[in-house]
Amino acid sequence: MELSVVVSTLNDREQLLSCLDALAEHTPATTEVIVVNGPSSDGTTGVVRDRPDVDVLVEISERNANVSRNVGFSVATGDVIAFLDGSYAVEPTWHQAIEQARADGTDVVTGPAVTAGEPIQSPDETDADTTTAAGAASTATPSSSPSTPSTPSEPSHPAAIDGPAQPHTKTIAGRSITLINGDNVALDRTVLDALDGFDEYLETGGDRDCAHRIAGLGFDTNWRHQMAVRTELGADGGTMTELDWGTTYRALSYRLAKNYGPRPTVVARTVGSALRDGFSGARRIVSGEVTPTGWLSDGTDVVQNAARGFVDGTRARYGDRTAQRNPNGISVRHDRAVRVYDRR
Repeated sequence: MELSVVVSTLNDREQLLSCLDALAEHTPATTEVIVVNGPSSDGTTGVVRDRPDVDVLVEISERNANVSRNVGFSVATGDVIAFLDGSYAVEPTWHQAIEQARADGTDVVTGPAVTAGEPIQSPDETDADTTTAAGAASTATPSSSPSTPSTPSEPSHPAAIDGPAQPHTKTIAGRSITLINGDNVALDRTVLDALDGFDEYLETGGDRDCAHRIAGLGFDTNWRHQMAVRTELGADGGTMTELDWGTTYRALSYRLAKNYGPRPTVVARTVGSALRDGFSGARRIVSGEVTPTGWLSDGTDVVQNAARGFVDGTRARYGDRTAQRNPNGISVRHDRAVRVYDRR
């Protein structure tokens, strides 16, 4: 297996160094390491250029994780491409998990992302790891339901399980899907070629959209607990970035409309999710966590952005009528990189 690891970073120099140290310690020396930076202003460029274990440094000007991933893929040479957020450090079993998945013929493998001190649940503590293939799924959790929903659906809080610590498998419109963790996933090159990379329209939820398209193309996804990464975020009491409701709902309605068409159930699902989150926000007004003005402003953003996402998703669906469903993929443009430092 020839592995390329694409590490995306933005103003996170110290954690990036920990990430690179872990890769150097827990992966073979032949592993190709590509850092996609930007646009950072914390001196990341200098410290990365000084490291002999980084094969390629690419500077970009856009704050978009999907652009970063596509840039990294465009310069990678491995037959397996792993995507890793620079705030995470790989665990000792990370590379072995990818290697085993490759030996088993798996197309896509992903794993948990946890914070410092959080335990990683091993396969022995659940029934098994999760694999989904075209039209079928076996899940790691006993509570998984074999029933097939008649309409497309996603969690009411679309960003609630980004970087999940447990597998999340759903059957949507007859399609079995395992959500991937875009900050910790490895894909066979043939899969990325078939997908044309990630959809750069999306500012968030690009990995969820990718999971829908992976299933739609008939590739299988395997969740392995051994493929774990860990971050120090939160260890000192820090908090995650507050959710941008408008961007989140634009992404949700866009990917549902793009992958399943402008059917009434797509609208119903988006509206239902918004209502549940709206009621949750109303309870936070009562508890004093948010103000009525802030709640109303968020609601307005949700309505406007969900409508925009639905229109753009429908346009994208008919702009690319193939199973690829990616009119904003890697082949569309070639001007993402501002500068490339290549020591290969």
